[in-house]
Amino acid sequence: MARHTTLRVGGPADLYVEPASEADLVEVVAFCREQALPFFILGRGSNLLVKDGGFRGVVISLAHAHFSWITVEGERLNCGAGARVKMVVAAARQHSLAGLEFLEGIPGSIGGALRMNAGAMGGAIFDRVETVRFMSPDGQVHERVAQELEPRYRRCPFLQTQIVLSAVLRGHAGSSEAIRQRLNEYSEKRRQSQPAAPSAGCIFKNPGTHSAGQLIDELGLKGTRVGGAVVAAKHGNFIVNSGGATAHDILALIEIIRRRVQAERAIELEMEVEVIGE
Repeated sequence: MARHTTLRVGGPADLYVEPASEADLVEVVAFCREQALPFFILGRGSNLLVKDGGFRGVVISLAHAHFSWITVEGERLNCGAGARVKMVVAAARQHSLAGLEFLEGIPGSIGGALRMNAGAMGGAIFDRVETVRFMSPDGQVHERVAQELEPRYRRCPFLQTQIVLSAVLRGHAGSSEAIRQRLNEYSEKRRQSQPAAPSAGCIFKNPGTHSAGQLIDELGLKGTRVGGAVVAAKHGNFIVNSGGATAHDILALIEIIRRRVQAERAIELEMEVEVIGE
């Protein structure tokens, strides 16, 4: 799985499948159900840490073109679950639709972004979602309006047990030049503040009004290393793979950070990155 995650770590899955249609997906899910096999839906591998022992079950990737489409109708963007977030942002810009610029630079797919209610620059994707179409574990397809899914900060609990198929996002008419300027501003802000080395994005959720990155910085933890895993110098809430890191290294470093913050600030940091495998 190291080849399928942005952290570049993780052992093998028993099976890896890329369905080419929703009918294929129904069959794969039915097979898993009949064989009592656990399965995991993989987006683009960001915000994910796979342990070194790998995943005992079936990893289902929705990277196929069938799940990666984007169409624009007026102020609405219809997006397949496998569509890259950066391509959705690009489509909005091309059609002079404002309101989605905060997604600039967020790695991953629409399905994964909805599962974690991804956000940046003060916005979250569910701020722009109208409806979500999804498949339940029994293979049935449903559609709900965004509010019914009850998204929360950096997660949507309902979608943890469902398979996102597509979503409708809504922007609003805007000036092409103003959109371009905001995109450039956000892109530069990311370039200045986030490391280029392999990472999973922010490791921890911000606890309340505190910034996890600032807490880690204040405690002098930037640069702390376990094996090939290092707390990034540019941003304390990023752990990067400096080369040869293992999931064990990263998890050990996470534990060091959590214990230090708990001991010195009495704050319990909650993981934002999803951990799977053994």
